[in-house]
Amino acid sequence: MSCMTHPENRINVIQGTTKVTSDPNVVLTTVLGSCVAACLYDGIAGVGGMNHFLLSEPREGDLSFGAQSERYGTYAMELLINEMLKAGAARSRMKAHLYGGANMHAGMQEIGSANARFAVDFLMRDGIHLTFSNLGGRAARRVDFRAVKGQARCRTLTDHVPVETKPIQPQAASVGDVELF
Repeated sequence: MSCMTHPENRINVIQGTTKVTSDPNVVLTTVLGSCVAACLYDGIAGVGGMNHFLLSEPREGDLSFGAQSERYGTYAMELLINEMLKAGAARSRMKAHLYGGANMHAGMQEIGSANARFAVDFLMRDGIHLTFSNLGGRAARRVDFRAVKGQARCRTLTDHVPVETKPIQPQAASVGDVELF
């Protein structure tokens, strides 16, 4: 007797985007540093979603409209909640997980802390129950969220931001029309 399983469909939620699903086979995934991802779900409606925002709100003088709006927490949180409501969730049943908000570079502005504070405060003001958070520190995180069930896995990637290295390609020496490697 064979057991039929449905393949897992992984959807990457990149910076400045929001995804909502009612498909139990979907796993929303993202990688975070100072950014924050809010993961909301309504277990009764079978709906869940994730956003990934870069900054809590625009700085004075920054333009925040159109495609750029979703990079800010204020817009990203409203969008996630509204998309959840459209998909059948009820605000009173929504539960949340928060991830990210690391301060990746010592001595730099603590954007991660500001993002984390914003997200916690937003949920409190909106009456959405925060059931789990993994915020702060200095490490990047990978988050996998089975949105419909509200199940998440958060893994720390490293204590330090990796330095990108590229191998140096040897230059070909040229003699007339012949290239020597």
